[in-house]
Amino acid sequence: MGRLFLIFSLLFFPELACAADLIVTVRTPQGKPVSDAVVSLPEQHGRPIHFAWRYTMAQQNLQFDPFVLIVPVRAKVAFPNLDKVRHHVYSFSPAHPFELKLYGRDETRFVTFDKAGVIALGCNIHDGMVGFIVVVDTPYAAKTDASGEAVIHDAPPGSTDVRIWRPYLKAPQNTVLSAVVVPREGAARTVITVGVNPRPDTMRMY
Repeated sequence: MGRLFLIFSLLFFPELACAADLIVTVRTPQGKPVSDAVVSLPEQHGRPIHFAWRYTMAQQNLQFDPFVLIVPVRAKVAFPNLDKVRHHVYSFSPAHPFELKLYGRDETRFVTFDKAGVIALGCNIHDGMVGFIVVVDTPYAAKTDASGEAVIHDAPPGSTDVRIWRPYLKAPQNTVLSAVVVPREGAARTVITVGVNPRPDTMRMY
């Protein structure tokens, strides 16, 4: 059975036979790592999209957690309230405007996002709460960690553009494109330098 599955995979998804890891480091012109940047490659082969992390945007300590969440198109995202106070979550983003009216601790609401785009989140009760959901139509997406590094596994080989999106990036639509070449096997590393504006309600975001 396993051998038949392997043959089927190689016939219908030949890119799996020659795929590499793309390791992207995002930093500022001063060399500081940039966390919470969404790194993605365009979809090319119609592969199913599934990420290992939970599709959950919690409200905790009067903040959205995580600050940036990546989910695939048609993902059902949970919005649990882990605070002792009630929250009223909303978004005016064109990709998917919605409203979750007041709900309290240990209650959870759900929203299904059926269109790719960036969803900016707010709370109608707590103005300082800001978060983002990035809905993608590609399986090749990852978020930079505290060291500014993101790894896209099994990236298709060849020349392509890597897309960097982050809140408050100093670029049109908060997006930077950079050309990369992914080898047929092994790993490719690239460093991308971006400017980041301070978050409106704080002095630093990285």
